[in-house]
Amino acid sequence: MILSGHDLSIGYSDRLVGQHLDVALTTGEALALLGPNGGGKTTLLKTLLGLIAPKAGEVQLGGRTLASYPSRERARLIAYVPQSHIATFAFTVETIVLMGRTAHGGLFSQPTAADRAVSARVLDRFGIGHLRERPYTMISGGERQLVLLARALAQEPQFIVLDEPTASLDFGNQGKVMREIRALAAAGHGVLFTTHDPNHALRAADRVFLLRDGVRIAEGKTEAVLVREQLEALYGAPVETVMDGGGGRKAFLPG
Repeated sequence: MILSGHDLSIGYSDRLVGQHLDVALTTGEALALLGPNGGGKTTLLKTLLGLIAPKAGEVQLGGRTLASYPSRERARLIAYVPQSHIATFAFTVETIVLMGRTAHGGLFSQPTAADRAVSARVLDRFGIGHLRERPYTMISGGERQLVLLARALAQEPQFIVLDEPTASLDFGNQGKVMREIRALAAAGHGVLFTTHDPNHALRAADRVFLLRDGVRIAEGKTEAVLVREQLEALYGAPVETVMDGGGGRKAFLPG
């Protein structure tokens, strides 16, 4: 299955953010969206999710217009993890994750034993099973981000879209999320994530899409596109390439 945008113009009622954008994500791959702040990354994500209507062009899912899908069916196919989430009510962590199961039942129906089994499995997958009875408002920002990731997996979707998934995480948990992105792609999910760190894209993405001021700078295989010259054009700043003499791997540092 493919989630794709065709000749998209994106933005809001009062401004145009980007135009003439073509992007596609296939199940079984991870696509990283990189660009500076204000470049249009989150707006493009929300357009592909159907949260914002395109100003021009079309978003398709499985060859159908995304707008033709009922919201419940769309939720069974695409999960979204936002960059930040303001907690209002002191729901337990388990309850937050079980909310991901509403795509498979009624909004007001009681969780089934199967729903609770899925919730327990994804909580344990992220190493936060011990938090299941804790109020969501009483855990750290990094732990909340892992809970939102667990909720997305509880939907059992085809596609998972993550906006800055490591923004609130410590170094160890950043690695955990990058490993999870690779595992999800290997299991047949399509994963689209935004990041400010090209090293995360090097580690976890099959392809990258570089976006600056609403314009596509480059797109393609990660190793081919992520080179110093492209990153300097993307961020408007010097970039240093560091090579691992033993393993041949590379990393990027601000110049």
